[in-house]
Amino acid sequence: MRERIRKLVPFVALLLAFALIAAACGDGEATETTAASSDDGTTETTEPMSSDPVVVCELAYYTGEFAPYGPSLTADVQFPIEEVINSDPPLGRTWELVSEDIGTVGEAQAARTCLEQHGAEVLVSQAHGYRTYRDFMLEWIAENDSPLGPSVHGGTIPQNIGGVGSEPIFRAQGLDEALGMTGILYAETIGIKSVVVFATQVEGFQLAASAAVLAAEAVGIEVLDRIDVPAEQPSYRAEAQRIAELQPDAVIVQAGSVESATLIKQADEAGLSLDWIGETGWIQKEFIETLGTGPIASQKSIGYAAFTYNDTTPAWEFYQPLWDNTEGYGVGVEWADSATGNYHYSTYDLLVQSALAVEYGGSYNASDWAPAMFAVGDAPGTVCYTYADCLAEIRAGNDIDYEGITGPGTYSPGGVNAVTQAYAQFLADGSVDEAVIIDADRALEVIGLIAVEAQCESPNPAGTDPASPGCTW
Repeated sequence: MRERIRKLVPFVALLLAFALIAAACGDGEATETTAASSDDGTTETTEPMSSDPVVVCELAYYTGEFAPYGPSLTADVQFPIEEVINSDPPLGRTWELVSEDIGTVGEAQAARTCLEQHGAEVLVSQAHGYRTYRDFMLEWIAENDSPLGPSVHGGTIPQNIGGVGSEPIFRAQGLDEALGMTGILYAETIGIKSVVVFATQVEGFQLAASAAVLAAEAVGIEVLDRIDVPAEQPSYRAEAQRIAELQPDAVIVQAGSVESATLIKQADEAGLSLDWIGETGWIQKEFIETLGTGPIASQKSIGYAAFTYNDTTPAWEFYQPLWDNTEGYGVGVEWADSATGNYHYSTYDLLVQSALAVEYGGSYNASDWAPAMFAVGDAPGTVCYTYADCLAEIRAGNDIDYEGITGPGTYSPGGVNAVTQAYAQFLADGSVDEAVIIDADRALEVIGLIAVEAQCESPNPAGTDPASPGCTW
């Protein structure tokens, strides 16, 4: 069992608790209204709260370079909604999941479809393509105070963008550059002196590869070459030969699971034996299915940089058997795997905390939800570990401190979750060994040197708000 992850120091000061709004009942519009006094002494009646379902629109991966992950990633969003949140939804409105594929039409068009056609109040996983439609999103949020923006795959978005009502993006898995950094920090611990960095031409992988190069320079590891290639190629034999000629101690790989496995398999066939350090997506079954187990024995090591979970708390005790024993998730589908899958538990944590913040903030307005995301995860408050227990505390009028599977529910001012960086290595049978925790102080030191930030005009037209049109990256 892992040592219990210590509560991190919160990034922001405590926020005052918001007033609770009672859940509406019945179909259509709720029957209760709220009276308010105007300046002239007359009484005005506010609009009744809707009890219609909340459309949660996922920016999904059914085609393109991440297509192998699609069904599993959608299930990760579906699971907390159907198995947990909708048992007692925040503010009495059930969540209804809609998925829009981004692989063919692009993320920008899929996001517009979610908002303009589906009326989404929660937009899940603004990610690699966010830069291309950020202006549209900022205008939409300014006009509608919506949607909420929990993101599983938003690690490419700079650390100082998000976390505010005007740009309510909260990322579940840290920054993509942290993955590149973590691979290098692990390489440092095993005495690696030289590396080749291999990356496909996908924005997130390019960002992580650049971070790996910078991190290597920071810790004194020589980068012999950086190899950038198109995604979804059927063969990477030329690149494998290039790596053989360079003779590195290790290869840092930032590429999809199929491309990564293809490269390693072809390098293995060419007689190479190296340490291969990849990224979180290698946890997907497509990696081992493409690679096979033979290269695991013939290579020095094959593993990936990621983050890890805390299995010593009631959060894990509730989540793990629910995932592993529920038909359609841990069992009964082609891609099914265990609760330890990084995307499974990080998505669960993100959406549970998002729902709690809705209840705490009292509305689906981004301006209420963003500060509530900090409030429900920061100390002090009653520590709670499950959605039902935390929801009960909120409805009793108590401040809460949600502790999830990935650790404390704390976020940086820009909306980046505090995760525990780790490295996981494949065993001979294709399973994954116990995670190796990366020293948190060392990671903090190095990420501070390499993290990408949006650059703001001086003076920033919106003060310190990175959602200003004057802030770009």
